[in-house]
Amino acid sequence: MIFKRYEWRLLLRVLILFITLTATSILAVEGQGYYLYLVITCPLLVYELIEMIRFQKKAQDEVSQFVESIHYRDFSRHFDVRRAPTELKPLRKGFNEINSTFKLISRERETQYHYLQKILELVDTGILSYDNETGETGWINEAFKKIIGVPYLKTIHSLEKREEALYQDIVKLKPGESKVITISRNQQLVKILVSASVLRSDDRISKLVAFQNVSEALDETESKAWQKLLSVMTHEIMNSVAPISSLADTLKNRLQSPELKGGGMNGELEDLELGIDTIKRRSEGLLKFTESYRNLNKITKLDLKKIFVRDLFENLSSLMSPTMDKKHIELEIVLRDPALAIEADLNLVEQVLINLVVNAIEAVKEREDPRITLAAEVGNGRTIIKVADNGLGMPPELLDKIFIPFFSTRKTGSGIGLSLCKQIMLLHKGNIQVQSTEGKGSAFLLQFVG
Repeated sequence: MIFKRYEWRLLLRVLILFITLTATSILAVEGQGYYLYLVITCPLLVYELIEMIRFQKKAQDEVSQFVESIHYRDFSRHFDVRRAPTELKPLRKGFNEINSTFKLISRERETQYHYLQKILELVDTGILSYDNETGETGWINEAFKKIIGVPYLKTIHSLEKREEALYQDIVKLKPGESKVITISRNQQLVKILVSASVLRSDDRISKLVAFQNVSEALDETESKAWQKLLSVMTHEIMNSVAPISSLADTLKNRLQSPELKGGGMNGELEDLELGIDTIKRRSEGLLKFTESYRNLNKITKLDLKKIFVRDLFENLSSLMSPTMDKKHIELEIVLRDPALAIEADLNLVEQVLINLVVNAIEAVKEREDPRITLAAEVGNGRTIIKVADNGLGMPPELLDKIFIPFFSTRKTGSGIGLSLCKQIMLLHKGNIQVQSTEGKGSAFLLQFVG
């Protein structure tokens, strides 16, 4: 209704202006006798032109004010419709409707932004986005800061000074590609799956990079692969070596029979007996060695119970104290919460701790003030039991190998202890990690969920 009224008023103004202009033109053409009328029509024509210009200027001013508010994103401005001139009411009403729509869109975008922010903060996957040309960072969530260990990044190039290898991997990673990289965090090796994609916004092209800690998943997969391999190896080796050992024993008994002893070939028989005895001894050694690796496949079920960590430490201290006292090794126990408990298989967890303490005893044997520390704490929703020593430590290149079956840094080691520890922890839905610095010592961390 208002729009129709506005249109009629505008049409009436144009019509009056047209009539006045026509009349003035006719009077000017007719000449003398009509000049008196020109004195009336000319001022009227000028007045109508001025009114038309004023009308347009009002509308132009209103539009300018509206554009200014849009420019500064001021959608809270309200244009008074009731007090406006009749011809400007439709314009102001339209401006108010546009402002309302913009405010609604702005609220929706702000809600989506905060919603996305919350999601990014809750997910365990690290998120980083940066401009492809300038390298300026956009999105960075807390998971990224935690995984990479960087509190703030203004540009992606700032990462080069802290982690050059990681920076090169990120920059070279093409959109749609993924790569598993290994980084060192808190003296631990962590495997991270890095994935990249492209994000287009207006004229800007950004690179979106996701970081996911896959150490535990890869450890579990690797452990299952080793179990299958060891199962096949132990089966084949024992099937092949057992008959050889049995046959060697039979031949040795045969050579010691009275008939052969009195045959005048004592020298040759002694050599033959020595060779067969060597075959028998090495066969039995290989069978014993293979049998030890069967332990990796025997552990399949857990007898879970609530265990107080203080009881674990007390039992371990009672068991290992005689050996440690004899070697003058100090045992330090740090437990701030005596009520701290875990859901675990007591026998298996004790076996893990015994293996770790035995290794620690071996590691500190050349120290003047040998010390082993047992500690427990709760962090990130997990109970962490720590076995630390002040031994010689290990070089970084060994940290990702010590849990591999058959691998040992000691000449007399079988390489079974830490492999068994890792499998036991994986069965508990936990994990075992190592921190080590050459010349300062090592620490093994047992992580239990819940």
